[in-house]
Amino acid sequence: MTFTLDGDTADRIDRTAASLGMPKSAVVREAVTEYAARADRLSETERRHLLSTFDALVPRIPVRAAREVDREIAAIRNARHIGGRGGSKRSSK
Repeated sequence: MTFTLDGDTADRIDRTAASLGMPKSAVVREAVTEYAARADRLSETERRHLLSTFDALVPRIPVRAAREVDREIAAIRNARHIGGRGGSKRSSK
């Protein structure tokens, strides 16, 4: 690959490579790796939004006994097994 860089960026790469005793390509490789890692993280605005959404939704989770939840899950599984909403089973040919 070939890249064209402005003079300031090329100078920064040169100075960094010289001060670290590394090839310029290694400096660029490390910089791209660090930049990519940061790009995968949420911004502060996104993080705050998700946290506020979480804080708003958690209190809405119903508090129920485990047995009640287990019964509901069993009923859903049974409904799926016998064809869902009371309709007739169709063959899958």
